[in-house]
Amino acid sequence: MYKIGVDAMGGDYAPKEQILGAMMAIKNIPDIEINLYGDKDIIAQYLTDSTRITVIDAKYAIPMGEKNPIQAIKTHKDSSMVVALNSLRTDESDAVVSSGATQALIAGAHILVKRMKGFKRTAIAPLLPRVSGGHTILLDSGANLSIKPEHMLQQAYFAKIYAQKMLNIEDPKVGLINIGTEDGKGREFDQEVFKLFKETDLFSFYGNVEPKVVLDPPCDILISDGFTANIVMKSVEGAAKGMGQLLKKHLTNSLSGKIGALFASKSLKEFKKELSAEEIGGAIIFGLYKPVIKAQGASKAYGFYNGIRQAANVCREKVFETVKEYLDTQKDFEDE
Repeated sequence: MYKIGVDAMGGDYAPKEQILGAMMAIKNIPDIEINLYGDKDIIAQYLTDSTRITVIDAKYAIPMGEKNPIQAIKTHKDSSMVVALNSLRTDESDAVVSSGATQALIAGAHILVKRMKGFKRTAIAPLLPRVSGGHTILLDSGANLSIKPEHMLQQAYFAKIYAQKMLNIEDPKVGLINIGTEDGKGREFDQEVFKLFKETDLFSFYGNVEPKVVLDPPCDILISDGFTANIVMKSVEGAAKGMGQLLKKHLTNSLSGKIGALFASKSLKEFKKELSAEEIGGAIIFGLYKPVIKAQGASKAYGFYNGIRQAANVCREKVFETVKEYLDTQKDFEDE
């Protein structure tokens, strides 16, 4: 049995949706147990089936708009997020899923879970849908606003292992997000990364990739610094939302549009579903000792269920163990 820790109090709709998602996961995933970290009294209002679910009392919830995440983690040791993350250190949980405040979760992961020995910088890696089917790994979507090229080399290697084990891609290709596809494009930093990636034998490097093809790139992994990749991710989210609103506006402007929308309703629902973050579950934080999944703050039950499913798959496929085994053989990758 894999033990999945759930921060029940973190998120816009906590704890109701987290609890409903946990019960859904237990019903559909036979080889997991769930530890729910949160206010026992509130959880009891929604937990109608405690099969393979243990509730651990943690009454405080770190606010979504927390201004000082590091201080919050250090001060509120009784918070659901901190208690959940601590459970990874004590082997009470094998992975943790939280839709709580992003910066607090990243800070807590660094302070309490810690990086693998030799892994220099963690990375948040969401999955983007592909027009041609499947998903593309995007990193780093916000953990490191500035970073060294050699640190990105490690992140790309982690993404390669994740793509092989979780997305069933035998030889995943890594693309560097840039303003043009030609060699020598971009900032001095991008040029340094390009040179390093081109010389490595850790993974297959495709080359530079422009953001305009982010939803159907010629590679399986897209990488940049946290500032750039975060802008790319939010631009995709904003464009998808805006296109949906424009489509709705034009379809409801006329009788023929409304009739057309009625006939196309199934296709429109599929379109919305494919772009939904809830279908994926969450973004995994690469480079920690154990898996931490950041679910979307506005996740409902189905999205949180998918986050738990994703965490169980990562444990089952031993993604983190595989990366750790590699790092243990590398004398150059020592902690700073």
